[in-house]
This record gives sequence, structure tokens and C-alpha cells, in this order.
Amino acid sequence: MLVEFRVSNFRSIREEQRLSLVANSDKNHSETHVIRSDAKSGISLLKSAVIYGANASGKSNLIMAMSFMKRVVAESATHVKEGQKFLFQPFKLDGLSSTKPSEFEITFIEAGIRYQYGFSLLPERITSEWLLVYKTAKPQVWFDRRYNAETNIDEYTFSPFLSGEKKLWQKSTRSNSLFLSKAVDLNSNALRPVFLWIVQQFIIIGAGEQPMVEFSTAFAQLPEGKKQLLDFLNAADLSISELSLEIRQQREVSVRVEGEKPPVHQVIDSEALMPIFLHTGAEGAAKFEFHDESTGTQRLFAFAGPILDVLREGSVLIVDELDGSLHTKIVRFLLSIINSSTHNRKGAQLLFTTHDTSVMDAKLFRRDQIWFVEKDRSHATHLYPLTDFSPRKNEALEKGYLVGRYGAIPFINDTIF
Repeated sequence: MLVEFRVSNFRSIREEQRLSLVANSDKNHSETHVIRSDAKSGISLLKSAVIYGANASGKSNLIMAMSFMKRVVAESATHVKEGQKFLFQPFKLDGLSSTKPSEFEITFIEAGIRYQYGFSLLPERITSEWLLVYKTAKPQVWFDRRYNAETNIDEYTFSPFLSGEKKLWQKSTRSNSLFLSKAVDLNSNALRPVFLWIVQQFIIIGAGEQPMVEFSTAFAQLPEGKKQLLDFLNAADLSISELSLEIRQQREVSVRVEGEKPPVHQVIDSEALMPIFLHTGAEGAAKFEFHDESTGTQRLFAFAGPILDVLREGSVLIVDELDGSLHTKIVRFLLSIINSSTHNRKGAQLLFTTHDTSVMDAKLFRRDQIWFVEKDRSHATHLYPLTDFSPRKNEALEKGYLVGRYGAIPFINDTIF
């Protein structure tokens, strides 16, 4: 379960910005929207959160920061080569931030233990890395890595609580690789839960992206998977009476261009398992191929597998611009499932950005679940919660947002146009 994410000096984000899913003392929707974690700290977490903001305010940059952190954890030890540089994207509008590291930190709970892991980097190297583990209220600093520019070496501090071949892992970690990733690559059992949670339980869908249909198709092959998919689609009022899977031929055409040589066209014919939908009407029934369905149905089917998998595994799903993929009513339906003590029994969480103000509804969200993003005069992104404004319990949140009460809206200057 995600507790908190922090990032600084990444794209439009200059100063450290902090997103927290820790529930406050508000009793509203506390029985459905809040997870009582089994961690020793006893903190309660929110099942969902939404982020609003004008275009180009930095919402997507926050999601991109999460994705970048996940990718570095997943790939730095195995895919990044010696001397290869990171895609360094610092804040560029002050003349100073481009010389400073970008920094990322994530706090989460896995199997009742709270982990706080982070790192900072420059284009050519990791400059710091740390892991705090809360098995009790007091944290254990399992490792701390700091780059010493004067000696040009990484200095490590280890805790006796971290078991395993620490010196071997340290010696094997390149300057452009994370210690966490290399240690797990060398079979660290103690650090594996941290690595696997970030790589497997932290699921991110960027703006304009759609999950691969193959994911939902694979989910349909699991025991009870097909029934769960069909129930989910029909709960969203798609009126599909039966879902089946059939082999279909597909052709992929790719073009490779190499310098001044003629383009190389490559055609690959293959077979794929595709969903077939049976629709039943008052005067008969008919089967529809996936490509015959509406775009909305295709999108919902593509999202259904990841959503159901997140519920099954108790994972975290991050979606940028959810309203660009799903209808408002479907988003409300999705929130009703996530914020449910019946359907969401393993602490799955959903975080998304949107421009759809109709879901800024006190019936759907607690006040501590709503966040805003806006830029200051220096064009730096700031993230802040609705609770900063101490809104009344029955306040019309959508109306207040649209009139500018909470900021994070565009100011249109039509005289320029």
C-alpha cells in the first residue's frame, strides 16, 4: 500500500513536492474509503485520491516522476550499461537546478512492514540512496549510500539488520546503478520485497496510454477470470451476455530505416487469442469481434484486466488523465469498487489525474482525497491538498473549484487571442 511519494528537481517540479495517502482524522466515509494498515505504526491509508490542475500545470510530470523512479529501480542493474547516462530532466528555468540532482522517495507498506526508499541522481551517476525499514515505530536504516565528490567514491553505511553479502553487493554496484537493484540481482532475500513492490505492485498508466488488450485476455484465462471480467463489463452497463476467447490471425508491419540505405519492410504473421463478445437483443443475438466493438467498450475491456488484477493483488494503480480513457459514469463505477469494503478487501489503491470536475463530489471522495497542482510565477509546480483550505463538510466542491476558490485552474486571457 502506498503511503507517500516525494520528488524534487524533476521537469517542472523544482522544490520537493509530497503526495500523501495517509488518512486524517475525518470520520466521513471512514468505513469504506480508508484502509486500516497492519503496520506497527497503525496508520490509516486512503484507498483512492484524485489530482486536479490546469493544462501544463505539472500533473503529468508528477506521474512521470513515479514512472521514472520505477524504471530506474527495474533497469539500472540489468539494462543500463557502464558509462551510460540517465535521461536527466531537471527544472531548467532558474539556471541552477540543472546542476543539482533529481531526487525521488517512496514510502509503502508490504506484509505489515513500512519501507521508505529513495535515491538521487545526476546524468552520469547515482548521488545518494537510502532505505529505512519500520518494523517497530523506530526506523532501522538498512543502508545509506552517499557520493563523495572529493574522493570520487560512494560511501556506504550498513545496518546489522540488513542480512546478506553487503560488501559483495557494494563492490558490484556501478556508479550508474542502484544498490537496491544490484543486490536483488545478486539474490538478496532481504531487499527483494522492496524491489518487487516497486516493480510489480506500483502500476502506472501514462497520459494517452491504454493497457494492452492482451493483459485482460490473459486475465480471462485465469480460474474465475472470465466470469469476473464479464461481471465487471456488465456492471458498467455494456449488456454483454457472454465472453469467449478465440484464436485470430494478425499481421504486424514494421519499417526500419538505417542511414542512407533503402527502408527495410518486415511483415510478421502471427496468431493471438482475442476476446469475442456475444450481445443479446430483443430480436436475437450476435457475436462481435473486438475490433467491431465501440472505442468505449474496447477501452473498458483493456482497463478491466488491470483493475481486477489490482483488486486481486492489493496493488496500486496510477492513471494519468483517467477521463481521457473512460466515461464519467465508468469512473464513478470504478471509484465505487475501489472505495468498497466488499470488492476491495486487500487494500488496492487508485490514484488518478483528471479534468472532470463532476467527480469532485463529497459522495465519492473524502476531503483529504482531493489534491491540486498549479505553477507559480517562476513556472515551478506546486502540489497541495484540498484540506489546506479547510472546506466545510457540505461545501459544493466542484463549484468552489471552478470559481477559483482552491486555485489550480487556467486563467483565460481572451484579449490576447
